[in-house]
Amino acid sequence: MNSVSFGIMIPILPNLIRQFTGGDTAAASEWNLFFGATWGLMQFFFGPILGMLSDRVGRRPVLLISFFGLAIDFLFMAFAPTLWWLYVGRVLNGMTASSFSTAGAYVADVTPPEKRAKTFGMMASAFSFGFIFGPTIGGLLGAHDLRLPFLAAAALTAVNWLYGLFVLPESLPKEKRLSRFDWKRANPVGSLGLLRAHPGLLGLAAVGFLFQLSQVVLPTIFVLYTTYRYGWTPRILGFTFLLTGVLGVIVQMFLVGPIVSRLGERRTLLTGAIVGAVGFAWYGWASKGWLYLIGAPIFAFSGLMMPGLQGLMTRRVPPHEQGQLQGANQSLQGIASIIGPVIFGETFAWALRHDASLHAPGLAIYVASALLGLAFLLALATARAPVAEPEKAPA
Repeated sequence: MNSVSFGIMIPILPNLIRQFTGGDTAAASEWNLFFGATWGLMQFFFGPILGMLSDRVGRRPVLLISFFGLAIDFLFMAFAPTLWWLYVGRVLNGMTASSFSTAGAYVADVTPPEKRAKTFGMMASAFSFGFIFGPTIGGLLGAHDLRLPFLAAAALTAVNWLYGLFVLPESLPKEKRLSRFDWKRANPVGSLGLLRAHPGLLGLAAVGFLFQLSQVVLPTIFVLYTTYRYGWTPRILGFTFLLTGVLGVIVQMFLVGPIVSRLGERRTLLTGAIVGAVGFAWYGWASKGWLYLIGAPIFAFSGLMMPGLQGLMTRRVPPHEQGQLQGANQSLQGIASIIGPVIFGETFAWALRHDASLHAPGLAIYVASALLGLAFLLALATARAPVAEPEKAPA
């Protein structure tokens, strides 16, 4: 339900920002980039804090804090009287948006190691599901009032909070919790200590960072790229969003489990990385819109990568460090969301300025393909590291 809440904002926030700028699209674009970078920065700083907090006090309290904070944030943005108030709401949103990483730690708590990749795939499919229907709901509500989608997002998040308060059980027993909260490790730099402390974990985290960075390319340039190269209308764009979302759900919900059972987590990760690299290369090469669409089923199998990776990573840390692991990953994702739009946006702009001689409007997507290729090579070198998963928290 939280992914639906986030998805609701996708088509609305840029238009609300544009309304605050008096219809100045260029200024709205700059503000939107600023909002996105700030949200990533908040994730970078607060992901490790909330991750360690969930190791200390349990997953359920942190999820409740996150849900409550997000509901307040959505209300804040719904009633923001100025652009700066809207910005403050986005800052608060980034600070409290830890529900996905804490949910990952929850999955690791309640799922046997050999079944985690499948469960992470199911969780990813729920995320994809939300991003199929969230923007649709946001667009329909926003047609009546640009503030209404934020109220709907607040209501959905409040329902999540009530579910967590009255139904959701705690997943981390007290005897497996961290004995004390350590501020030296509850920060982006300190969280790297956890990644270095377990064999192969830092390399796998780097693989995850490369994946997250590569995924930023499509949100950054997809609309501009397909409009420029194929002349796609909003209707075709909407169909493409729906197609890719449905394909992602199919792969993550129905295929991750059987594939992991047959190939194992490591080979599932490697398969997702190499197929994703090929899929991105196809998108960059496709000279016609119909060719681009043919690549969608190929690229959908990149959805194998993260469940396999998360399964491998969670095997390498004990229960009292699962929250810190997810927080560290969230911090790295924050970095990707900050630098990714700059890398891909500037690469796309440069390619268009030189299109007459270069003839490579898909250059930015080729860069994303190269990042996944690098992730594949790095995974080859690190995914075989020995695994140790102690079960008791330090006294």
